[in-house]
Amino acid sequence: MSKQDTHFFNVFSLVIALLVAIAIGLFALARIVASHTQDRQVLSEADYAKNVAVRIAPPSQEAVSGHDNSALAIKAPGPAAAGTAEASVPKNGTELFEQTCSACHGQGIGGAPRAGDKAAWGPRIAKGKAVLYDHAIHGFTGSAGTMPPKGGADVPDDLVKQAVDYMLQMAQ
Repeated sequence: MSKQDTHFFNVFSLVIALLVAIAIGLFALARIVASHTQDRQVLSEADYAKNVAVRIAPPSQEAVSGHDNSALAIKAPGPAAAGTAEASVPKNGTELFEQTCSACHGQGIGGAPRAGDKAAWGPRIAKGKAVLYDHAIHGFTGSAGTMPPKGGADVPDDLVKQAVDYMLQMAQ
């Protein structure tokens, strides 16, 4: 074997030894860091199976006719949730417009005439308030877009009429 070959094998062996030492050092460092950051909780097989079952459970459940569906019953909201639900119910047409109608009529989404746009509201106003009320309450699909019944809100018809009147005032 020549002197060059011997030198090559010595350098190569040194490089391999350094790489192995670095790998062992990184492995040891990873073990140290992991021991300080991970929980040391050991689950029994039953607990582990229960945790897995919770994670892979379907996101919804369906009621099946002829079976006990009592676990699927809708629970009444607590007193804190009931107070917030009442606060979000609009009291007049202006509040209904701000909470619901402005979602589409504020930006003209889905072909909705923008609130205050006289040119867009003109042809609609010409058809009369009765038609506008009917379209707002029962919904309407036209060439420009779709108006869902009551804008998708669950409110009385009189409140919808007030919101229509409010938008008509803005368009004049």
